[in-house]
Amino acid sequence: MRILAINPGSTSTKIAVFDDLKPVFTETLRHSSDELADYRNITDQYEFRISIIINSLNTAGIALESMNAVVGRGGLIKPIPGGVYEVNEAMLEDLHKGIMGEHASNLGGLIANKIASTIGKNVRAYIVDPVVVDEMHELARISGCPALPRASIFHALNQKAVARRYSREIGRKYTEIDLIVVHLGGGITVGAHRHGKVIDVNNGLDGDGPFSPERCGSVPVGALARLCFSGQYQLHQVKKYITGLGGLVAYLNTNDASSVEKMIDLNDEHAKLIYEAMAYQIAKEVGALATVFYGKLDAILITGGLAHSKMLIDWISSRISFIAPIKVYPGEDEMTALVEGVFYGVNGEVPIRTYL
Repeated sequence: MRILAINPGSTSTKIAVFDDLKPVFTETLRHSSDELADYRNITDQYEFRISIIINSLNTAGIALESMNAVVGRGGLIKPIPGGVYEVNEAMLEDLHKGIMGEHASNLGGLIANKIASTIGKNVRAYIVDPVVVDEMHELARISGCPALPRASIFHALNQKAVARRYSREIGRKYTEIDLIVVHLGGGITVGAHRHGKVIDVNNGLDGDGPFSPERCGSVPVGALARLCFSGQYQLHQVKKYITGLGGLVAYLNTNDASSVEKMIDLNDEHAKLIYEAMAYQIAKEVGALATVFYGKLDAILITGGLAHSKMLIDWISSRISFIAPIKVYPGEDEMTALVEGVFYGVNGEVPIRTYL
């Protein structure tokens, strides 16, 4: 089965072609700010991105008609359980509207559907484990303020892919074990995976949990309220401080961990304090989630781009190793995760769900 995977980011589109589970072509298509400047909304980039994907495949000599399925990264649709979903009209409508917000991942299902329908011959389009996967326990939704319930928005695709990978490695089913999975990237999310469901997780998009390279994480709410009503900031500025200009960017003017480590190597004590504080907050989040399992879990898995940082991993591990065994999976292979979902779904090993 030949599968085309599409993962749109804010300034790039990753594409890959797999024959079953074997990658045969991968490319990251970069989009300059000048190219994107004329598009007011992200979904307006739809035709532009499709054209460069098709051009890339043509240049590589890969026939679009050779595809048996197309999968896109899931966007900000309605909260849904994790799994594989065939793209349908209800999903397309919600992606176009951006009902949960505007994000480049909203293009994934739209582009996959268009390419699949262009190919025809019963080729289907899918998404897998979008960021709005919501399997939270009712206890975890309570925030303390009824007007502000906790929400499940996290790195579901990579967290669940790594959890399933670990399960296969130890010869057990994902639905039988209890895990804490930590995704370390531009945003940081820490999820409690109980028997295949993420029953508690911080909202990594909108200011919750540990601070990250570019997000502020949980902050003192009284101070935030006073800042919002100080008259010095507009809503879009505050939102940018929460996501984009928070975390390492706010303290050190960079979201690049390798640059921070170079500062530390040059004896920059302030950089060391901030970087270690991020590790400290991540460890605290893991410790808090351990209580969800009454302290009894099978493993803690750490993944994402920042998992390549030995300095960061050592700081985190030294504080949480007493809780459970730790396994590190550096980087993130979202393309493989997308393809695995479709491959196992089409072959009947996991259900293909319907979006309502």
